[in-house]
Amino acid sequence: MAQSSWKCHCSVPYCSNNKQSHPYLSFHDFPSDDQLRASWVTAIRREEGATFKILRGSTYVCSLHFNNDDIYCTPKGFRRIKRGAVPSKFAWNDCGRRPKRKPAYKRAGERPAVRTARREEDVNNVGSAGASSLPDHDYALPPPPGDAAEIIKKLQAKVQELQLEKQQPKIDRFCASDEDFRFYTRFQSEAVFMVFWESIYPSASRLFHWSEAQKTAFGTTSPHHKLPLVDECFMFFCRIVAGLKEKVLASVFGVSVSTVSRTILTWANYLYQILGSQPTWMTREQVQATMPDKFRHHCPNVRVIIDCTELRCEKPSSLTLQSETFSSYKNHTTFKGLIGIAPSGVITFISKLYTGSISDKEITIKSGLTQFLLPGDGVVADSGFLIEDLLAELGATLIVPPIKAAPQLSTTDTQKTQAIVCLRVLVERAIRRVKEFHIWDGVVPVSLAGSINQLWAVCCLLTQYQGPLDIQSDKPV
Repeated sequence: MAQSSWKCHCSVPYCSNNKQSHPYLSFHDFPSDDQLRASWVTAIRREEGATFKILRGSTYVCSLHFNNDDIYCTPKGFRRIKRGAVPSKFAWNDCGRRPKRKPAYKRAGERPAVRTARREEDVNNVGSAGASSLPDHDYALPPPPGDAAEIIKKLQAKVQELQLEKQQPKIDRFCASDEDFRFYTRFQSEAVFMVFWESIYPSASRLFHWSEAQKTAFGTTSPHHKLPLVDECFMFFCRIVAGLKEKVLASVFGVSVSTVSRTILTWANYLYQILGSQPTWMTREQVQATMPDKFRHHCPNVRVIIDCTELRCEKPSSLTLQSETFSSYKNHTTFKGLIGIAPSGVITFISKLYTGSISDKEITIKSGLTQFLLPGDGVVADSGFLIEDLLAELGATLIVPPIKAAPQLSTTDTQKTQAIVCLRVLVERAIRRVKEFHIWDGVVPVSLAGSINQLWAVCCLLTQYQGPLDIQSDKPV
């Protein structure tokens, strides 16, 4: 009798069928007739004893061990065993199993011959039928050995090509001309970039990522980097110069976004230390030696030209910080910094960034600019800098255009006014160079607040590699 219980298990050796995993099978009790039951026991090669007992309702043989003719269905759909049927299909007699496949080397030698015979037969059929077409291609047949070998060679060559392409630095792929270098790095040419790279490589080769430096002590060996060192530097320039987002850089360089963030933070601090360790403030003799002749006659005592600029930042959640960072001039929350240049156009002073509500006079005091000024120095500034009394205490002077006392300025006063205006335009152009770094295009997120000063200083210092400004055409001279 067939059983439908989910607890049915086949008792034939080497058979693990059960109703739960094979619901399409039927499971049958041993017959009640003693002689027939003994035939079943002999057929399945098991003897009743301590390890095997035949119990009605718990010992079964699945339908897989019977011939198809031994099983029939009742009108109600139940599967039954014919009277006198004995199981005969078992693992040890290979009944019901698929024939073993021949080894691959034998099949490879046989199939081309079969295919060749088929092709000859197709050609003959076409020749006899005239306009009849060839049958569809049999995609189950493997390609001939010669074609497979050629395909494998091509794939191997492609893999080698991709491996070489992966090992090639990204900077060599993206910067193929001087124009590319200017776009991605702001360096005027590849030669200028290589001079910069060779100057920092000895120390950069011992560079530890920011996260690694926090976990381990600094060692004497070079740390492991996921990217070539020059590609890490190039990634940093792509972020601050081209303004590419971290998600884009992760896709371009084949690394995670967190790796990009760590690399940007590491190189910002590294370049801040390396470039900031070089003195930028020029002595009075250096300023005089590099001063253009057009300024020497009218403003001989100029030591520095200063101006402030603001960077729009994300509105902080704290109301106190909102009021401190809000700038009435920009009508937005900002960071404010002061830049000083020499008459030759070289940046000589860079302040930290302060909250946007700070005044020009206060930022001049807090930035520490007054510590570098000497008696007799001249400072060119905008009319918003109310620092004349502050400079007077140091013995320095604030240089402003001459006051118009008569209906028309004299020739000397006109030339002096033009010279002062040119100096003020010069510092504005220097600030514009810094803001051409596209990282400042949008609103600075609060997440960059911890490294904003390093990024700001690095951008200012990197403009020095673009050469001094020409007042007429704003090109390096």
